[in-house]
Amino acid sequence: MLSFNPPAAVRRRAAALGAAGRAWLDTLPDLATDIAQDWGLTLGTVFSGGTSALVMEATTATGQPAVLKLQLPDGPSFENELEPLLLAQGRGYVRVLRHDRPRRALLMEPLGRRLSQMGLSPDAQMAIICATLKEAWIPAAPQAWLSTGADKARWLSASIQTWWEDLGRPCPEAVIARAVAHAETRAAAYDPERSVLVHGDAHGENVLERAGGFVLVDPDALFGERAYDLAIPMREWSAELLAGDPLALGRARCHRLAQFSGLDPEAIWQWGFVERVSTGLYLQTLTFEPQGREMLKVAQAWADA
Repeated sequence: MLSFNPPAAVRRRAAALGAAGRAWLDTLPDLATDIAQDWGLTLGTVFSGGTSALVMEATTATGQPAVLKLQLPDGPSFENELEPLLLAQGRGYVRVLRHDRPRRALLMEPLGRRLSQMGLSPDAQMAIICATLKEAWIPAAPQAWLSTGADKARWLSASIQTWWEDLGRPCPEAVIARAVAHAETRAAAYDPERSVLVHGDAHGENVLERAGGFVLVDPDALFGERAYDLAIPMREWSAELLAGDPLALGRARCHRLAQFSGLDPEAIWQWGFVERVSTGLYLQTLTFEPQGREMLKVAQAWADA
């Protein structure tokens, strides 16, 4: 009998959604079975990893391998994933084979290994992430489903302040003040004329092998400056930064990302600081305490300089 049991992180995310998340978990077997019947799919095993969806192997009626994704009932996140994938049509992103908006279901092409599973150094991963993003940064336009870089900066600023208070102020106020100031700077720097479709979550779990290269999955897209995408590798690999001088190592990482991408290092640094603080706080709201504390420890070293 097939298992429709999602990974632990997905179950925790569903629980955080309250009644809607619990109902989604309860109805997953019926939902997956109905989608499979409607689309002529044979379902396989559930993939590990991820935080917001059940992802399963699938085979179409013609024998084509595919991947079925059933997303949590988490606000507008499905549109934020689906619309960029449809817009990109496989350029730098996974290809969509079928979709169902009401049931928040996607059928996608199968891909290879995740970048994070390939045993590469952070530098090697960052080089691949930047090369993949260069392919994926395509022209777009402000649309109802697509927030702007200014919107994102303001949302991050407000969330940082709220989470910090709700968590009992788990880091010095100077860290929060610096993050808010950087978010205000990036909001003011938003320029529609220079903005593109930004993936929004380009880390090693979301970069997968495709024949001849790599593509992105799971976008949290926005219309904004390219440097926002490099905030994500800036916030990763906290343990590596804490193994030495976090400031010197962080600045060196920032300049490598600037070299790989051709973008302004100061914009990368500011977005990276904001993302490090916001993610460090958010992880603690989800009880991912060690990862969140490491992120904030690095942020404090950056803010103290």
